[in-house]
Amino acid sequence: MPSRGRRRALAALLVGACVCQAGARDLNQDDALKLRESGVIVPLDRILQLALARYPGAILLEAELEEEDEVYVYEVELLTPTGVVRELELDAHDGRILKDEED
Repeated sequence: MPSRGRRRALAALLVGACVCQAGARDLNQDDALKLRESGVIVPLDRILQLALARYPGAILLEAELEEEDEVYVYEVELLTPTGVVRELELDAHDGRILKDEED
């Protein structure tokens, strides 16, 4: 059974509503599944490992998959142990961190 954090992340990814940047499109669970199965994007678990490795001890607040200018991006929000909220954008194809900023 997935951990509580993974279940929360999956729920946020699948049903989370967001305020999106212009030009960004939220993807639903069916879109994400098709992209993952076809090898276009890496699984959410891998993305969360990368994000949480950057901020050990952080708590996952939200995770979403979006398409921005024909690039698939995971947006991950973390609460660090020091109480700072970090917003990361990771390339959904390879997990590369595209953006890391304080929210």
